Amino acid sequence: MNRQFNRRTFLKQSTVVGAGLTILKSGVLKAGSSPNEKLNIAIIGVGGRGGGNMNSVKSENIVALCDVNEKNLASAAKRFPKAKTYNDWRKCLEQKDIDAVVCSTTDHTHAFINVWAMNRGMHVYCEKPLANSVHEAHMVRRTYLKNKHKLATQMGTQIHDYDNYRRMVELVRHGAIGTVKEARVWCNRKPKGGSYLPEVKPVPDHINWDLWIGPSPYHPYNPGYFGGCLAWNRFWDFGSGQIGDMGSHMMDMAYWALDLKLPTTCEAKGTPVSTDTCPQWLTAEWDHPANDWRPAVKVYWYDGDKKPGMPSKVFHRDNMGKGVVFKGDKGWLLADYDWRILMLKGDMTHYDSPKPEDLIPSSPGHHKEWIIGCKTGKPTLCNFDYSGALIEHNMLALVAYRVGKKLEYDAKNMKATNCPEADQYIRKTYRQGWVLNG
Repeated sequence: MNRQFNRRTFLKQSTVVGAGLTILKSGVLKAGSSPNEKLNIAIIGVGGRGGGNMNSVKSENIVALCDVNEKNLASAAKRFPKAKTYNDWRKCLEQKDIDAVVCSTTDHTHAFINVWAMNRGMHVYCEKPLANSVHEAHMVRRTYLKNKHKLATQMGTQIHDYDNYRRMVELVRHGAIGTVKEARVWCNRKPKGGSYLPEVKPVPDHINWDLWIGPSPYHPYNPGYFGGCLAWNRFWDFGSGQIGDMGSHMMDMAYWALDLKLPTTCEAKGTPVSTDTCPQWLTAEWDHPANDWRPAVKVYWYDGDKKPGMPSKVFHRDNMGKGVVFKGDKGWLLADYDWRILMLKGDMTHYDSPKPEDLIPSSPGHHKEWIIGCKTGKPTLCNFDYSGALIEHNMLALVAYRVGKKLEYDAKNMKATNCPEADQYIRKTYRQGWVLNG
């Protein structure tokens, strides 16, 4: 590994301050670093994670609230009585004074809200995952890249702001374990299988079921789809299983540390393919090309009851439920959100400790970082370029799993060049009247 890689390369996604300008809908021009003017924010999805995200941005002006659940909406409206309320996020985005949007809806509407909001000049903070298919992730990323000099975006991988993350990235990139050619990531959370749920009548008066279904193929009402991401994300039409859910968090560690982009190949295995539900366990493997400071690298994923083999004599962590292990020619680095273990084959004489100016500074907070970006143009670490590629990468594993083939992937054209039947899973089919790029 070239440990003397350019400092700009190392910090380009970490600390570079932009000289961007942001015009708020209030008409105030923000230049340089001026955090005093408050943003006008719309909260789309106010229950569950929406409530947590709302609390994290409540220092700004909450001018709009949107939810398909009237009870959730009424509760949020008591806290922010001046905010306008909506059931339909499309109507919400028509409100003219909105500067920024926080999206915390169910997964199958994330990409739609992201794209529609950016198309209307709004900054966006979106819960993970950004999207529910390869094509959706590609569209979110492409829309952001067209607007990146005027919009701030952030995916809700909150653990990205942990100091432990930064130390882990520095160890890998500065060569503490030598040349890294492999990273293995896992999470032992195991979702249920099964089929789409039977109809339950009547639909409660406080639920707008048609809007909850949104762009997905219609399924009759059943309260079993509610109750958090583990309730809905096991179904193909509403989620993307654990690679979509926990994969957004766990794969983030490998993605940042190794400065990954989009893969050239992908293959995956899992439980027998179901037409209704995502796999109860999944293993996947991607090939990533070399960049300007490291060689080509393989990345692996394991969920459910699958787990990578690792040097147990070294780590003694066989009962770990999640984590990442980087394998280098000089040793290993095992990590989770808030701890790390470094084990070397020899001493540390090969390692050049980073200089103080090369360290990644502590985060002001994941939501605060986004708010600062909205007001000053300072880049966010989990912007939709970075996180869009991460989610496209993860969604490709589900495509490979469903077709049962190793895919040769042309990322520029979003094509599995050796597998035309993969197209049906790269793109989703939406209900009539719903448009992704609206």
